Amino acid sequence: MSVTSRYKQAWESFWHEAPDEPGAVVWDAEPKLTSAVHLALFEPLLTDPGLPLLDLGCGNGTQTRFLADRFPRVLGADLSSAALDHARRADPAGRAGYRLMDAAEKSEAAALHAELGDANVYMRGVLHQCEPDDRQPLVDGLATLVGERGRVFLVELAEEAGRMLRDLALRPEGPPAKLAPVFRHGIAPGDVADAAVPEYLRAAGLTVLARGELPLALTEYRADGTRIDLPSQWIVAGTPHRPQGAPA
Repeated sequence: MSVTSRYKQAWESFWHEAPDEPGAVVWDAEPKLTSAVHLALFEPLLTDPGLPLLDLGCGNGTQTRFLADRFPRVLGADLSSAALDHARRADPAGRAGYRLMDAAEKSEAAALHAELGDANVYMRGVLHQCEPDDRQPLVDGLATLVGERGRVFLVELAEEAGRMLRDLALRPEGPPAKLAPVFRHGIAPGDVADAAVPEYLRAAGLTVLARGELPLALTEYRADGTRIDLPSQWIVAGTPHRPQGAPA
């Protein structure tokens, strides 16, 4: 099962229009506020830090480039070719690789796993943007990619974040400038219940190893100059290892 064509087209049009300038996209916060914070939680739980690292839903590659300086092989994957054009322009030295991919398509996840072997996966703010019918197939794809040795670090907006974004969208003066394109292209975040996220992982055969809550930094600010941070939950999950000699 692959993501809907409407969803792909929305992302393609969004990234085709998006500026190249750092921070111009509302979620394109500096790595020190995002992936660096997440990595401090993720790295101690990696079974094998030497595995390839996949930044799934990499967008313009800001976090991918940060991760590429810290792991031996990093691949950014996105379903939008326009997003990957941004990522490649921002990475002329080719610190990371980039791949057009629909992770909700079983055959694509299987093909990438066949190429890379087990991988560690970083995925920030992707699940809540999916159509409801695509969420479980996407998480099933994560399970395929991590295999037996990999780990996934998943960051998703909390339910409260959805309410905050809707309130911002409905302001009399309109949504903040960097949020306006998100709503205009029809990719406003959907509602994923906080309790549903670990259930998607369990249904895919993954075990939740750690979880917590963190604010997710945006590049947009309120009228008083304070940055808009959205509540989010993070989860590390993987396949439990059997003791040596245990029956399959």
